[in-house]
Amino acid sequence: MIARLWSARTTQAKSQSYLQHFSSAVLPALRKFDGYVSTTVLTRPNNNETEILVITVWQSFTAIDAFAGSDHGAAVVAPEAAALLTDFDRRVRHFEVATTDGLSFG
Repeated sequence: MIARLWSARTTQAKSQSYLQHFSSAVLPALRKFDGYVSTTVLTRPNNNETEILVITVWQSFTAIDAFAGSDHGAAVVAPEAAALLTDFDRRVRHFEVATTDGLSFG
């Protein structure tokens, strides 16, 4: 399993709009990809902005390539999402899932 980490920042006022966009548009699209396993979205208020960390889990880099294209390190950010963010990573980081507790990948 491969975890794909991406972070962004937005205003506190737009953070709920971004999370709604993620739930209604991004998650349904992710679920259509073979090899997609799960997503965790973390948020953290920081002064007047909100930091967002998105962790998607995939079965393999082949599955990630189907989602992200041949440059699997490139962030995939739709214009609708970018409009809700003040800044975001253009590149993602990948980690092999070495162990996890309380999650099922069945």
